[in-house]
Amino acid sequence: MATDETSVSAFPVNRLRRLRMTSVLRDMVRETQLSKKDFIYPLFVVPGKNVKKEVSSMPGVYQMSVDNIVRECVEVKSLGVPAVIFFGIPEEKDDVGSGAYDELGVVQQALRSVKKEVPELYLITDVCLCEYTSHGHCGIVRGSEIVNDESVELLTREALTHAQAGADMVAPSDMFDGRVRAIRSVLDDHGFQNMPIMSYAAKYASGFYGPFREAAESTPKFGDRRSHQMDPANVNEALREVAQDIQEGADIVMVKPAMPYLDVLYRVKEKFGMPTAAYNVSGEFAMVKAAERLGWVDGERVMMEMLTGIKRAGADLILTYFAKDAARVLDRDR
Repeated sequence: MATDETSVSAFPVNRLRRLRMTSVLRDMVRETQLSKKDFIYPLFVVPGKNVKKEVSSMPGVYQMSVDNIVRECVEVKSLGVPAVIFFGIPEEKDDVGSGAYDELGVVQQALRSVKKEVPELYLITDVCLCEYTSHGHCGIVRGSEIVNDESVELLTREALTHAQAGADMVAPSDMFDGRVRAIRSVLDDHGFQNMPIMSYAAKYASGFYGPFREAAESTPKFGDRRSHQMDPANVNEALREVAQDIQEGADIVMVKPAMPYLDVLYRVKEKFGMPTAAYNVSGEFAMVKAAERLGWVDGERVMMEMLTGIKRAGADLILTYFAKDAARVLDRDR
């Protein structure tokens, strides 16, 4: 029979469950706090009027004309989500993506309209050519090569038209060498010295982009993007990419996708201490929605766990299609 002394000593002095016993205490000691202010909501702008077409692989996500984009932005702001990022799908595409830097392009129209109706909402634009080119690649194609420097020249034109139309921030997503420096130079030369650049600094050639390519109508007609987007096996290369973009003038750096690259996100934040974004991409969103529809997971719970994990790994900002749903959950549970 155990003595009182041995019975007491058999119990641990530290019982880690003590701080998990009630919801109030769990809230008080929670290490990672997810906030609506962390979110950036992606939107897809198309030509026309009264267009609201659901993306089949992304339930609740739509291609919308400018009039509906404005309505959507009013709702986003009312939910407390502070920022959106625009992707544009032009009426016509060509081999140089001229719709991207057209002053009357769909994104430029959306910027002017939303800035007028919802001035408090922070407007970011994706700067890339893939949605605008007839071949679906991120730049100019010469033979079998997606060329770098000529493509960068067009990206600078696109970024400038976005700034002139009312963008608060531009976000180059192409992964071409030198594009941050070139965009910074052009913006500065035209009086936009205070406009931040959020660089897709470590963007991987990922299989998780499939639903986005339906939404943005940007599937390459041939080949792939592995010559400029990163090899999923590499992390040291990602750190070099991030370092280069910071040196060239990036104000915020991004890791994309988020979930398969949380280790990269962590290392980027730890090494550079820069404001760091992560893109919770279309494939990650679609998998949760599909599993939820099949009754395999609690979609809301998985959504919040996923976003918390991204924040915990080091993200200051999260681009996510869950932004509106997550904002509602945070309001309900506060």
